[in-house]
Amino acid sequence: MKILHVNCSSRGQASESFKLSRKIVDLLLKKSPDAVLVKREIGGGALRHIDANYALAQHSSAAEINQEGSISTSEELIRELENSDVVVIGTPMHNLSVPSALKAWIDHVVRARRTFNVGAAGKVGTLRDRPVFIAVASGGRFSGEHARQPDFLTPYLTTILGTIGLKDLNFFSIQGTGLGPDVVAHARAKTDLALQAYFS
Repeated sequence: MKILHVNCSSRGQASESFKLSRKIVDLLLKKSPDAVLVKREIGGGALRHIDANYALAQHSSAAEINQEGSISTSEELIRELENSDVVVIGTPMHNLSVPSALKAWIDHVVRARRTFNVGAAGKVGTLRDRPVFIAVASGGRFSGEHARQPDFLTPYLTTILGTIGLKDLNFFSIQGTGLGPDVVAHARAKTDLALQAYFS
């Protein structure tokens, strides 16, 4: 088994989203000790946004394009996805949705005539489905009885990853990281219970 671990936070391993995603990776490795772990760091400017050549390739199937720059990066990232059996994404929630680093990764892997085709039925994904675990950290609360902000991250990721064929999505979150250490400790404990229930 191959596990692809995508970390989106500019805070790296100090972030709550990384810590939560690493817990998920460790639980997967506990079940499959021989699994191969592939790490992909995209936060803090590690992944550049798409370039003009890539945009031209998306605009027209007949365009003359070169295979360097974003096209090459896109192919590398897509192959990581194709070769994985499980995907774990650790991401903060920025301004109610995904951070720009994760959006950049999405723009590279959601690629016309490569990971989805367009026909009479609309966009149809070409990747085989596999479990995708998404570990989210947010400064406020976006779900449950204490939610005080909307959630555009979960529906967006559900739709956009479904576009390329990834529909087995599992969301876990640490909410309220900006509300003090007691709230964070409670959120961690609650999420730990949810992880134990899922992986037991």
